[in-house]
Amino acid sequence: MDFIMSCVGFAVGLGNVWRFPYLCYKNGGGVFLIPYLLIVFVGGIPVFFLEVALGQFMKQGGIAAWNIAPLFKGLGLASMVIVFFCNSYYIMILVWGVFYLAHSLTETLPWATCGHPWNSPQCTELFGLSTCGNNTHNGTSRNCSSLADQRSPVIEFWENKVLHISGDLADPGEISWQLILCLLVTWVIVYFCIWKGVKSTGKVVYFTALFPYVVLILLLLHGVTLPGALDGIIYYLKPDWSKLAVAQVWIDAGTQIFFSYAIGLGALTALGSYNRFHNNCYRDAYLLAVINSSTSFFAGFVVFSVLGFMASEQGVDISQVAESGPGLAFIAYPKAVTLMPLSPLWATLFFFMLLVLGLDSQRWEFASFPLIILPASSCLCSTWMSNLLACLGHSEGELPWAAYKICNTVNASKSHNDGKSL
Repeated sequence: MDFIMSCVGFAVGLGNVWRFPYLCYKNGGGVFLIPYLLIVFVGGIPVFFLEVALGQFMKQGGIAAWNIAPLFKGLGLASMVIVFFCNSYYIMILVWGVFYLAHSLTETLPWATCGHPWNSPQCTELFGLSTCGNNTHNGTSRNCSSLADQRSPVIEFWENKVLHISGDLADPGEISWQLILCLLVTWVIVYFCIWKGVKSTGKVVYFTALFPYVVLILLLLHGVTLPGALDGIIYYLKPDWSKLAVAQVWIDAGTQIFFSYAIGLGALTALGSYNRFHNNCYRDAYLLAVINSSTSFFAGFVVFSVLGFMASEQGVDISQVAESGPGLAFIAYPKAVTLMPLSPLWATLFFFMLLVLGLDSQRWEFASFPLIILPASSCLCSTWMSNLLACLGHSEGELPWAAYKICNTVNASKSHNDGKSL
């Protein structure tokens, strides 16, 4: 069960919540499920099963497991490079989540109103198109044509407060100390999630894997009670059969599957290495595929019920508010939350859910990285290099001796793992 929960926590991430719903709506609604499910069975499940089974059989991480076929060892090295870059940029999404979560713990959400230091004179608080043409709305006269150069406080909070976007490339801007603090907090959280190894990580994952589902259910129950929610859900599922003839639809389906199933990162191989040798990984692959894809589909109802409500309140078409990626998480959804009663509560739940989803993926990538990097390091710290460093240590001081000790440690670790796999 620890393996199932760990894979759910790792593979079910932000892409399921903020990418799949938009791709489904963009690529023909319910029709998108045809290429999606076809590629799941042709590519997603087989490769998922291959990675888990390889780790379970070899009892090694993403590089050493390919000793079974040295010709393909480059796949392990490529996964190490991918994980390195993923760890570098993915953490910033969590930082933004921490930043928004901290600002949600207030009586009034700071992105709901203007008048803050980061707002410009063009900032205009949110109102619908139906009210902007109403000359008696709040006792003021509003002309819709005069709003072309106005900016939403949600966008200004994102661009001016969070990102500190400068005017041009010649102006690099200034360091955001608040984001640096959030970055430190996020890395500390990741560290304490994995500091005692896989055993402690496996216990934490019971909360981090299940809590997002609780929040998604709460958000859906609240979302379907809002006006316009049904229109949003219909817009999400409305089929457009002509999309099946568009090549980009099939490309998007394949990309989403490989992205959301976390294929090619080496982490699934590392997770599989902790399974019992005779564990039924074939059954696990199908079970995890069902959980992953079902989560993506379910998240679409949560997202589009809220987007339908926001479109209804603003008097615009849903296509004008539907976004994906950071645009959904940090612009569209925060804007929708400001229209809800008890908006700080729903904002807190939403951003805490995003943080937990991202944290689960980030920490498993980080936890599996040593299983990937140690075999690569052992190639560098071979016997002849150790002997060379030992000789240099007698004549050049302490630095070569330090490197010599590191090489011995790596080689000892490799020998231990090789013995365990035998």
